[in-house]
Amino acid sequence: MIQVGEKIPATVLMEYVEVEGNGCSIGPNPVDTTKATAGKTIALFALPGAFTPTCSAQHVPGYVAQFDAFKAAGVDEIWCVSVNDAFVMGAWARDQKTGTKVRMLADGDAAFAKATGLTLDLTGKGLGLRSNRYSMLVKDGVVTTLNIEGPGKFEVSDAATLLAQAKA
Repeated sequence: MIQVGEKIPATVLMEYVEVEGNGCSIGPNPVDTTKATAGKTIALFALPGAFTPTCSAQHVPGYVAQFDAFKAAGVDEIWCVSVNDAFVMGAWARDQKTGTKVRMLADGDAAFAKATGLTLDLTGKGLGLRSNRYSMLVKDGVVTTLNIEGPGKFEVSDAATLLAQAKA
C-alpha cells in the first residue's frame, strides 16, 4: 500500500473535457499522473464509484464547496479519482456541477487503484474491483498526507479533513 513520502504511481488516468479550451480537446484525454503532478500541490480524493450515494451526496460536493479554501491553502488542483470510464466521470461532473473546480479522473481499468494498493473488492455487490475511499495531499508527485477510510466509512477523506491538513 502506498505510504506518505512515496511518489504516486506513474499511470494514466482519463478525463472527459466538456468544453474545448486551453489546448484541451473534447473527449477522453489521457492524464499522465507524473507529468500532471509535477511542480503542483494536488488534493486528491478517491472513491468507489460515480453516482453512488455517499460519493454523490457528500464526498464530491464537499470538495466543490471548499474549492476557494483549498486554493487559498496553496492547492493547485483538486482531483476526484474513481474506477469508472471517462464518459461516466464526465456525466457525473455535469451532474455534480464540478466545472473547473474538481477534475473528475477515470481509472477505467483500476490501474491507479491497484498501483496504490488501495483497491476495494465489491464483486459480491455487483460492482467489481473498485477504489477504496481515501484522500491524499500530493506535492510535486509525492504523497504528504494520506487518509484511508475503514470499510463502509466516511470519516477522514472528506474535504474538511484534507483542507485542515493542507493549511497546516
